[in-house]
Amino acid sequence: MVYAERPSRVAGAVLWTRTGAADARSVRPVLPDGCMDLLWSGGRLLVAGPDTRAYHPGPEAAADRYVGIRFYPGTAPAFLGVPAHELRDRRVELADLWPSAEARRLTERMDAARDPVTALESLALERAGRAEPPDPLIAYVVKSLEAGRSIAATAAEAGVNTRLLHRRSLAAFGYGPKTLGRVLRLQRALALAWEGVPYAQTAAVAGFADQAHLARDVKELTGMPLGELLRGR
Repeated sequence: MVYAERPSRVAGAVLWTRTGAADARSVRPVLPDGCMDLLWSGGRLLVAGPDTRAYHPGPEAAADRYVGIRFYPGTAPAFLGVPAHELRDRRVELADLWPSAEARRLTERMDAARDPVTALESLALERAGRAEPPDPLIAYVVKSLEAGRSIAATAAEAGVNTRLLHRRSLAAFGYGPKTLGRVLRLQRALALAWEGVPYAQTAAVAGFADQAHLARDVKELTGMPLGELLRGR
């Protein structure tokens, strides 16, 4: 298999492709990252909702080509017109979210495209142009939690109470700020560990209490010990 990605012209989004037939047993789990994806494969347009745990693809993941656009945390609901919590830990057909005639037209457009990557990006750009502008509060929450700030500090600096922050987070991210913070912290840790940073140092820099805390969170969120996860990168 060959995986590639590049920044998209859709603000904050990433275009990615995976080509080459895969044995279903060799397909790695998809780890939580706070994002949502619109993807095309084998004549289907699908939406991957926000994950709270590692997602283990089924036999359909052995398809020889996937094209996707991954939306920055909190930005997909405006694009899709659906609150993120309705899609939490789910993969759904686009036709289940949008009028069937529109979903069918877009799927046929993708199927006929010579370059599905460009076609998917054009589709997303057209839809994004009609969507509501990004919510400044949601963008701030992501930046704050990515920086390792607490939920209380994030809410206070944003000028909202924690209850309102939780409610807005459910719609934007699919879960509350506590879960988003854990997911973003996991991603920080994995980036460090994959670069070869020792586990104890990774835990400290990423914001864990200690190495044992890092190990517990990795196992809970990914279903695998950190060492096994890195070996299967």
